[in-house]
Amino acid sequence: MCGGRWSICLAVSLAFMLGTAPARAYEEAAVVDGGTITGSVTFAGPEPPLQRFALRRSPDRAYCGALSDGSGYRLLREVAVSAEGGLQDVVVRVEGVRRGKPFTLQETTLEANVCQFIPFVSVVRDRHPLTVTNLDPVAHDLQVYERDEEHVFIIFHRPSLTRTGTTDQIKLTGARREMTMQCGMHPFMQAHGLAVDNPYYAVTGRDGTFAIGDLPPGTYRVTAWHPALGEQQQELVVPAKGTATHRFTFHDK
Repeated sequence: MCGGRWSICLAVSLAFMLGTAPARAYEEAAVVDGGTITGSVTFAGPEPPLQRFALRRSPDRAYCGALSDGSGYRLLREVAVSAEGGLQDVVVRVEGVRRGKPFTLQETTLEANVCQFIPFVSVVRDRHPLTVTNLDPVAHDLQVYERDEEHVFIIFHRPSLTRTGTTDQIKLTGARREMTMQCGMHPFMQAHGLAVDNPYYAVTGRDGTFAIGDLPPGTYRVTAWHPALGEQQQELVVPAKGTATHRFTFHDK
């Protein structure tokens, strides 16, 4: 069956047996009778406490203290919930879509502003650039990691992020798709990202709602991911020219 190309056939067979075969690349194509996924992400229970960082332990206390609590501490809110319970900073994505609308994400951009990374949660694309611009008059020690439930590995390190900023390529290994960014000098500066492999995703705002449109009809697994609260998933049937709706509810770990 392999003819004279036994080495190629063996390599491909081993890749499939070991689960390491490369995923088929996403293809852009016209979507006929596309549907939509809508819904909301909410948080149940009392909000987790804010993380407190003593400014005296970090450099640039006067400048970075502009967003302090007034008592010498900088606060980090990892879980942002609206008065109605909507959960912000959740990446909702549709898995397994290999053909559909244009995939316009070519670069992820963040900024350092008053000693915080903005946005707190974003989406990234493997083998595509990440640009971080520094709007502060002080330097930052930029450290970017990939992680999963068991491991954390460095992607790149820029020890002196000045006003010129930096552009680097995201290179994830294995099945990892979570990214964490922090400043080594200012530990309260943190941000997170999730890698997507198709354009069917959304990041919730303050109200926790999301909408993902122009999706080819079919049955899909939809996941909702928050860097501090974990991930949930739900199978949804998207009808032609119709809408599938789901509500995700997270609780404090």
